Amino acid sequence: MEIDYRPSDREVYQRELRDFLPARIFDAHVHLFDGSCLRPGAEFSARSCYRKFGGVSTCEHYLAWMAALLPEQEVHLNSFGQPSHQSDLDASAVYSGRLADNQRRFGMALVSPHDAPAAALRRVTANRLIGYKPYLKFVDWKQSGEITIHDMLPASLMETAHERGLAVTLHIPRPGRLADPVNQAQMVELCRRYPAAQIVFAHIGRAYYRSGVIGFLDGVASCPNGWLDTAMVNHEGVLEYALRHFPRDRLLFGSDAPIAFLHGKSVEINNQYAYLMEEDWDVGTSLHDARGAVTFTTFFYEQLRGIRLAAERAGLSRGEVEDIFFNNASRLFRSVAQRNYGAGSARPDADGRQRATGRASP
Repeated sequence: MEIDYRPSDREVYQRELRDFLPARIFDAHVHLFDGSCLRPGAEFSARSCYRKFGGVSTCEHYLAWMAALLPEQEVHLNSFGQPSHQSDLDASAVYSGRLADNQRRFGMALVSPHDAPAAALRRVTANRLIGYKPYLKFVDWKQSGEITIHDMLPASLMETAHERGLAVTLHIPRPGRLADPVNQAQMVELCRRYPAAQIVFAHIGRAYYRSGVIGFLDGVASCPNGWLDTAMVNHEGVLEYALRHFPRDRLLFGSDAPIAFLHGKSVEINNQYAYLMEEDWDVGTSLHDARGAVTFTTFFYEQLRGIRLAAERAGLSRGEVEDIFFNNASRLFRSVAQRNYGAGSARPDADGRQRATGRASP
């Protein structure tokens, strides 16, 4: 499969990122699936970005990209399937489990609010996964703008996550995202009601522009089991605010691959954001540079650029940078795996698959 990595991308790595990045990177937010994970007859729309990747996002493809993007880094990851009605949730969990060794690769199960708690737990434990990945598309009885966190994660699923000490990566709903008062209240309620569950709020609560984050992190910051991942956030102002106003030991780097492999950048426009893109794919609020006026690098590198600038402005130490890029996620996911599967939580058949690095293929 094509790896659309260019000499101009390599210049960004060499000039701006090579000396900043630590030796190990933990990517806490990766979508991986192959054809076996999709329902029979499932087909992506003509402008779906997954068309660029052949309608799948395999681990092999991810590692090939990492070998290009991060040639000097060892890469660990947490993955889950493609959260849509096109996915077979059980088959996606099997694929994630097949990749996971609970040492360098971890996985989560897609869950729906329609899942019985016992079925969701079996999906997790049968595949030695470390938690859940819900999504608002699975809430099929409300308009998207009216969906709440509690709709996505009913009490029955969260009680199971609490009892087992599972991790949950949550893409919060509602047009106001992090700034929405309903979300604000339910994020804190979720953390406090289920303190043994570890809740990772993806995309810094979907705060891609500065006014969407200022003043809205205090509630989750006060909850020891509330975490943030940085997936697809490249706005240095948002990232700097998170570094200054959220515990740095609960911040995780995430890419949102494979979308992160597209060439583009998230830009703030009048207290809104849009994905300015080289190619005309549907990715949220995407704007296509039809005239080819701009030379782009990948969203992945734009995220790393944003973190570098934010870390410099916030005065992070080298150790704190290493924590955000690796140590925090490794500590979190290893602890969940150990709690559920014991100290020897690596799969016995994982010897040939344990190194997920930018320097080696699977």
